[in-house]
Amino acid sequence: MTEFATRALLPAGLRDILPPQAAHEADVVTRLMASFAAQGYERVKPPLIEFEESLLEGSGAAMSKHTFRVMDPVTQRMMGVRADMTPQVARIATTRLANARRPLRLSYAGQVLRVKGSQLRPERQFGQAGIELIGADSAAADAEVVILAAKALVDLGVGEVCVDLTLPSLVPEICSGLDEIDGLKDALDHKDVAAVAAVGGAIGPILCGLVEAAGPAVPALARLSAVPLSGNAAALRERLTAVVELVSSAAPELTLTIDPVEGRGFEYHTGPAFTIFARQSAAELGRGGRYQADGESAAGATLFMDTVLDVLPGPVAVRRIFLPFGTPFAEGQALRAEGWVTVAGLEKVADDRAESRRLACGHLLVAGGVIAA
Repeated sequence: MTEFATRALLPAGLRDILPPQAAHEADVVTRLMASFAAQGYERVKPPLIEFEESLLEGSGAAMSKHTFRVMDPVTQRMMGVRADMTPQVARIATTRLANARRPLRLSYAGQVLRVKGSQLRPERQFGQAGIELIGADSAAADAEVVILAAKALVDLGVGEVCVDLTLPSLVPEICSGLDEIDGLKDALDHKDVAAVAAVGGAIGPILCGLVEAAGPAVPALARLSAVPLSGNAAALRERLTAVVELVSSAAPELTLTIDPVEGRGFEYHTGPAFTIFARQSAAELGRGGRYQADGESAAGATLFMDTVLDVLPGPVAVRRIFLPFGTPFAEGQALRAEGWVTVAGLEKVADDRAESRRLACGHLLVAGGVIAA
């Protein structure tokens, strides 16, 4: 391996983002933050790394297996590099902003690092942007988070956005008080009705009804309403129904589907949860839902910037103009005010036009004005 190849080699799942994609990502994040801010969500910025016990407590415990750990040479305490920003924002809300007025609306954006990637997302470092609505426990709060996250993607230019809603705490509620059933989780994950019926025992018919209730929201809710549920399980179904009605009314352009038994990746969620997809990608663009933030009811959504960028149109070409060596600063400033990107020559060259083309400038400033390079 050459010296260049050795120096350029990065660990699996990590990559350099080069021009113009790096600027494009920053622009998309800025637009998302502006969309969140316009609806009252204030931005916070947690640290990239913090003490393990605070990073992984509460809802953060679900990210333990994904978290890089290092020893702090100052305190000799273990620290973790964040694998997800939601637990950090929840910590901020329940500590530093504990006395802030509720409901508390917070937004965030930043990089996360995970021990390993997944089949659909091999990247170990990627950007997140999201919102958290803390201190409100209602269908309206759940719907606000879904609508804001999904419509922010639509406003960016993502086409055919689909939101798949689930109740990750529904099956555990139905199974509460029963001995663990071998093979049930795998059968539910694979949506295998026959296997669920075979291992489900007395609750098999109910679980089969939930599996069969998956699909487009309207017919799925009709099938779900026919499943005999009671107590907290029935209350969860009612909450999901209310959320679907609110989202459908506010954002009829969104495609809504329901999968009542989907729980993978929703380990700390306690109510309605959701995953956002777009037709252009098999990978999820974001996910979120209801959870507990140190005893406070909360709902949030996280968008995964790598997938979001994959389904968006690429960067728009900028107008670059070459300013020959010696061009007065004021002339360049005037061009920048008009929207040009200026590239200044640092020494005299024999052919300014050739130099402008070499530096990827489509235009050249001459005494008579701007000409094509």
